[in-house]
Parts: sequence; structure tokens; C-alpha cells
Amino acid sequence: MKHSHSHQDILCGLDIGTTKIAAIIAAPNLDGEPHLLGMGCVPSRGLRRGVVVNLEQTAHDIAEAIGIAQEKAGVEVESVWAGIAGEHVKSLNSRGVIPITRWRGEQTGEVTTGDVDKVVEAARTILLPPDRRVLHVLPQEYMVDAEGGIRMPIGMAGVRLEADVHIVHCAVSSAQNIIACCKRAGIAVHDLILEPLASAESVLTEDEKELGVILLDFGGGTTDVAAFQGGAIRHTAVIGYGGDYITRDIAMGLRTPMESAEQIKIEHGAAHHRAINQNDFLEIPGIGGREPRELSRSMLVSIIGPRVEEILSIAREELKKTRVLEQIGAGIVLTGGGASMSGMAEIAEEIFALPVRIGAPQEMMIQHDLGFGPKFATAVGLVRQGNRQYAEMIASGNNSESWTKRTSHKVRKFISEIF
Repeated sequence: MKHSHSHQDILCGLDIGTTKIAAIIAAPNLDGEPHLLGMGCVPSRGLRRGVVVNLEQTAHDIAEAIGIAQEKAGVEVESVWAGIAGEHVKSLNSRGVIPITRWRGEQTGEVTTGDVDKVVEAARTILLPPDRRVLHVLPQEYMVDAEGGIRMPIGMAGVRLEADVHIVHCAVSSAQNIIACCKRAGIAVHDLILEPLASAESVLTEDEKELGVILLDFGGGTTDVAAFQGGAIRHTAVIGYGGDYITRDIAMGLRTPMESAEQIKIEHGAAHHRAINQNDFLEIPGIGGREPRELSRSMLVSIIGPRVEEILSIAREELKKTRVLEQIGAGIVLTGGGASMSGMAEIAEEIFALPVRIGAPQEMMIQHDLGFGPKFATAVGLVRQGNRQYAEMIASGNNSESWTKRTSHKVRKFISEIF
């Protein structure tokens, strides 16, 4: 069945992961959840630790995932919101200060949209080495004269305006490679979005962001971190270890090939002794025609547990560098494919001494009984980001034609800065 959507009215989120490539196609919705039209998911074979290492292979996998999604959706996709991760992603907080525009002779001025743009621009002018590019500039809060903690300063009177922003920057080459892979797959990139920000979009509630929450997105190649407090992003990071690291350990520990190690992890894996029965056993296929052998499940936990603990401890150390951990009222949300393993919440609770819940993209799951587990958090979040940008475009009174031009101009600007 063909849907009567023009090309501009199609959103596609593309999660280019180390383990899988997931494409979700949706129709935009101005007052809520985008309408899911189709999705495609294929194993990813051209990435390592969140970064493209084989362009040909990744382009092929992207084309395949998008092809499956298009088939189901009955529409064609021209451009995508693509996720980016990898240890090269770094972030910092920065402050900008400007005088507020005044009328002639007035003592104070009123903050205009132009002022807000200017102060954010002032905060983003940081010196980065030539091989780095700014990916996101996310306003946290504004100050008018001495008054802090302001969400939206437009219309307020004062002399000086300050803004605190969170700046995410990445390696130019990694961004280039993602754009190049999509281009080879015949797809343009609307925007590159940091993966944990996309995941946050689909699994965190506004209340959690307000009270203080840490999102840990446990992927195959990386574990992505995003911390929110007071409704704003406070810290982001990408740690270069994920589920593949655990699989490799199982393969070595049990002397079994990677494929069967992965299968054992998915079917029987657990991260904490509390999550299993002490007398559970499983059968391990032998290598090269050897006899299969029995293994106690608690032996598996003693391989997996320490690895998960190690990854979560790195995340905790990363967050300790900032003052973020002192202000977490809502606790930890675990998402990503790794979050499905039993015992993950228990182990995270022990390490962070905070309440933990497992987060999956709720609303879209209700819309479609696809059983969207935590592993689709990023892809759903990318579609939501696209939907939000689309809604902002409509609200600002621009037609979709100029929107497509504007976004491609934005990405062209980003790309021309790169090259």
C-alpha cells in the first residue's frame, strides 16, 4: 500500500550501531507522537566501538535496513536523522554574556529572540582543534542581570543577558564517515544527533529530567551517558565498551565461537547472582565437532557480572568529574540492547546507590504492538527529534520546501565546515 505523503513529510531515524542498524520511518505529527509507518533492522558489520571502520559494508547495511523499512511503509526516504556515537565524542559547559538590546536613551532593554540567538552564539564560540566540530549547542539556562535559573528570558527587562550551554563536539572524520556511508546508500543526512540525546528523547520523562536523572544506553560497541537536572542536559559522554566486550569475554572464558557466545549471552546471560537460580544449567556447543558440555548459569554470571560492573564504574567515574551525581533525584534509567539482560538493574543499583529502572520507548510501543524493547530507544528518539524539528519549522510559518532547503543548508554548512 502506498501512503500519500510528500517526500518532505516523511521522517526517518537511522541508528547506525555497532551491533545493528535500525531505520524507523514515521509520518510527522504536530501535536504528539509521530505515526510509525515501517521499520527495518539488520545486523551491523562495518562498525567498531560505535565508529565506522568499513565504509562499503556500512553503506550496504544502511541501504538494506532502509529498504526493509521503505517496503513496510510504502514510501521512499530521501533523508534521515542519523545518530552518532563513539569515544571521540566529548562535551563541555560554556557561558556566553551579551548586553541586552536597548531603545535609544533607555536604561534597560527587553530580551528579544535576537538576543537569545546572540548569547547562545557567544557561548558557542570556543576554540576547538581543526579536527573537531561542534555537534550540538544545548542551552541549559539563562541569567538576566543577577537573576539566574531562567528557562526562557524573552521579554524580560535588564542590562545584561547570560546563557549557560552544553556543547557537544566530535571528530570531524567520524562525522564525515557517517555522512559518506549514507550518501553511498543513496540517502542524505538531515542532521547528526548524539545517540544518548536521541535515546533520552524516547525513554525519559519530563519529571525525571526535572528532578535529575542519568541515562545509560548500553549498546553493543559503546555505553552512552546523558545526565539531566532542572530540565536541562548537564553532561554527555560515550564510553568505548558495550555488550560486544562481554560477548568476547564469554567466548574466551567458555572457549566457544563469538556467534555462540552472543547467543548464550542473549538466551541465558545475567549480570547478577540475584537474578538467577543457583542450580540452573545450560548446554554449550563444542568447537570443531567436540561434544557439547554442561555449564552452570552462575559460572556465566561470574564472567558477565565483573564486566558490567567495570563498564558501569567507568560511567560513574565519568560522572564524578562533574558535580552531577549530587543532584540526581530520580535515579538511573538503563536502556539500549544491553539493558534487557536480567540482573542489570540490580548491579547498577549497587554501583550508583540510586534507584534504577529499565527504559523502553513507551508511546510508540503502545501505538504498535511491535514490542519495541530498550534496543530501539535510539532509533525512536531520532524520529522524535525529527518530528520536533518538523513541528518547529511549521510553527515558524515556513513551508516544507524551504524547510528541506534550510535543513540541507544547515547540514551543508556543517559539511562545508568539515571539508
